Amino acid sequence: MMLAYSYVEKGKFELKEKPFPRLEDSRDAIVRVTLGSICTSDLHIKHGSVPRAVPGITVGHEMVGIVEQIGKNVKSVKPGDRVAVNVETFCGECFFCRNGYVNNCTDPNGGWALGCRIDGGQVEYVRVPYADQGLSRIPDSVSDEQALFVGDVLATGYWAARISEISQDGTVLIIGAGPTGICTLLSARLWNPARIIVCERSPERRRFVREHYPDVLVTDPEHCKEFVLANSAYGGADTVMEVAGSNDSFRLAWDCARPNAIVTIVALYDTPQILPLPEMYGKNLTFKTGGVDGCDCDEILKLIADGKIDTTPLITHRFALNDIEKAYDIFENKLENVIKVAITPVQ
Repeated sequence: MMLAYSYVEKGKFELKEKPFPRLEDSRDAIVRVTLGSICTSDLHIKHGSVPRAVPGITVGHEMVGIVEQIGKNVKSVKPGDRVAVNVETFCGECFFCRNGYVNNCTDPNGGWALGCRIDGGQVEYVRVPYADQGLSRIPDSVSDEQALFVGDVLATGYWAARISEISQDGTVLIIGAGPTGICTLLSARLWNPARIIVCERSPERRRFVREHYPDVLVTDPEHCKEFVLANSAYGGADTVMEVAGSNDSFRLAWDCARPNAIVTIVALYDTPQILPLPEMYGKNLTFKTGGVDGCDCDEILKLIADGKIDTTPLITHRFALNDIEKAYDIFENKLENVIKVAITPVQ
């Protein structure tokens, strides 16, 4: 038996003993988790905001580890390989996968399955379906901590930047400086826009951005629109990426965009948002929304190995799996200036 942090019912997670996973398909792999993390999406499951989540499953979808077993049809990894695990499960063969839209894979377990609809990674061992697509080998020069966020929040930030049509003479506004917001910032910088503005309510997180990324402009929601207008050329940001998911951040996103801008919605909201089309009329905005198409993990690992992305400053706390309840308390309640928590094996 092994320890696994499980979704019991709305409002309740619990550390339980579960049997070790077994290969269920010739394309599966079993991975020994060497480092995991807690994501805000885990909290969405806990509070009932993810209707697809199945009670009883092991939660967690941010993890790296070592391949222990593979099915006979797995070709891209072998036992002993260090791997980053992708948040998305995808077959690689359907219409959506062939076109890079892996979040909408038509397989019954396609899309966000790990830690939502099938057992995930806040555990000692995890089964990964479609291992050829779901696992990326970690270069020897990249540590577990450097690779920890590749399969989820960093893949999300990179995907958001990739689809947002960032121009080198443009202004990019990122709303939210939580973990996904910082990963979006790190990714947006790869496109070399003229300026990046980060809007964040928390003074501690604004301080974090100023300390680690001094070339980035920083404001708060109360002053965001006037700040953007003062630091952009055409009446607003050319690209807005909304990563906060708060009650007022959706409106702030489109309101701070210039006419004909791109507004990319990265956030997952707990409640429906209002799209006030009469107020928007004439701005001719393009909205891009949805879950991450996590098919850039190999490219992201190469960028990390080349020193172009470093997410290790986001790891502010570390706990063993057997202390995960305390880790959740700190992360959910935003105590001790937490940004991300690394979950190490049982001690």
